[in-house]
Amino acid sequence: MEELTIVIGGEQGEGIESVGEILTKVLSQKGFNLYGFRNFSSRIKGGHSDFNLRVSSGREIYVNAERANLLIAFDQATIDLYKDQMAANSIILYDSKSVNPNNFADLPEDALIIEAPFQQLALECGNSIMKNMVAIGMICGLNQHSPMEFKDVIKDRFSKKGIKIVEMNIEAFEKGHDFVKEKGLYSIPLVPVTDSRKMFLSGNEAMVIGAVAAGCRFMAGYPITPASEILENLIKIMPEYGGIVVQAEDELCSVAMAIGASFAGTRAMTATSGPGVSLMQEAVGLSGAVEIPLVIIDTQRGGPSSGLATKMEQSDLTAMLGGTHGEIPRIIISPSTIQEAMYDMGTAFNLAEQYQCPVFIAADLVLATSKQSTEILDTRKFEMDRGKRVTDEDLLLQEAKVFDRFAFTEDYISPRTIPGQKYGTHHATGIEHGETGHPTEDPINRKKMMIKRMEKINSVTIGEDIKVEGVAEDILIIGFGSTYGAIKEACEQFQASGIKAGLAHLRLLHPFPAKQLERLVSMARQVIVVENNYSGQLANVIKQHVQDHAKIQKLTKFDGTLFKPSDILTFSKELV
Repeated sequence: MEELTIVIGGEQGEGIESVGEILTKVLSQKGFNLYGFRNFSSRIKGGHSDFNLRVSSGREIYVNAERANLLIAFDQATIDLYKDQMAANSIILYDSKSVNPNNFADLPEDALIIEAPFQQLALECGNSIMKNMVAIGMICGLNQHSPMEFKDVIKDRFSKKGIKIVEMNIEAFEKGHDFVKEKGLYSIPLVPVTDSRKMFLSGNEAMVIGAVAAGCRFMAGYPITPASEILENLIKIMPEYGGIVVQAEDELCSVAMAIGASFAGTRAMTATSGPGVSLMQEAVGLSGAVEIPLVIIDTQRGGPSSGLATKMEQSDLTAMLGGTHGEIPRIIISPSTIQEAMYDMGTAFNLAEQYQCPVFIAADLVLATSKQSTEILDTRKFEMDRGKRVTDEDLLLQEAKVFDRFAFTEDYISPRTIPGQKYGTHHATGIEHGETGHPTEDPINRKKMMIKRMEKINSVTIGEDIKVEGVAEDILIIGFGSTYGAIKEACEQFQASGIKAGLAHLRLLHPFPAKQLERLVSMARQVIVVENNYSGQLANVIKQHVQDHAKIQKLTKFDGTLFKPSDILTFSKELV
């Protein structure tokens, strides 16, 4: 077979994440294309958690499959959640210690259901917690992988805990492997692949790598799900490149620190989620008013307030577009894949310095926490452009003349100095100011400054402002962020049935690529905007820029779950 989906589920604290990490490391090293997503509760221990891994020998994949081929159930919730999502001839392994076998009525008739003594086998090795290693052994045996590949990864993972712990986990793995072999169980193996030059990263990990490669050397943040991983990883990595990471006392302090570091000449950023964006808005306004570069990653999650901290939503778009009091320039980039998330960091830092304004990376929980196979980092794609930074030599030529930090120029972007440069101007205030930075309430100056700030971003482009695929004569499906995978596969299924469907995935959300999108909308009979929020925030923005409102339909989802291709197909077929 060319594709396989494996799901393992249980209580948080039962090692579900470890299974995913070991399994994906082995399969990634073998060159398979992977997509993994962990569903977890907003608590440290307890509550259901599962890891859904889709494996492909061929094409790149950007969304979970809708049907699972292999289900490992440590708890009843796993059966209850996935009993309607099993593929034909699937295999289900369950532990009767925690799963009720009388509740299997809705499982497919052709499914092979096996009682697997995960806990018992783990106890034979010394500790029931090692039932996750038993499960890995069973997965290895069922899919006919080499046990040695898994043992090497297990040794590497537990080596710091001592040889005894390594040996116990290896023994648990072997017991699981022997169990399926003794029963003669196996599934059809995946078609082998030869290309092993891939990384397997989450969006958070990719953005960390991208930030460091882009020259970011200061990050301040405050822990918040699902952005905490960015702060944690940068704490480990940034000092190796001469950078500094600070865990601040709150989100407002974090963004203020980043603004200060940027004002001093360092590429700086912060990362947060919806509640943090709300708290940061006053300082974001300062960045726009004083024209200081700033990069903010927003890993959107369910709101409002604390909302659904571990569930999917895309409901911060309105806040990113206009959350500050008053009006400021801002740029919003939306990555739709892990690879884009990595390289968009370079684009974001360049744009922040070129246009001297805040730049949001509009990520979301699925993009931040899911993992995808992606190409090895190519540092040649990170070319640093620091915008109109004035050199010491240029300042010497003007000598005693006062440097106009906020000078009116033809492109509305003023030359910029940093503190410490002789003859530069380092006055910065959120109060309205003139060209030198000194406060003024003059109406003529106010009007000119507002036009200067707001219109300097009109020329912004990231190259591929809209990612377009397919010929959308019958139906055009529009989205942003992690919905790309579901939309892409829905379009492919439409095309296979003879319907001319295409996608337009917005990569630049502000300034809005209106002319390009209006052209695409005009060519399609029906247009559907797919997004994870209640009110259709993206659809509403589109209607501000595109005239043909009658053909634009909203497909929204706000229950915390991911869009599936079938959700889009069902809704779209009614229109077609």
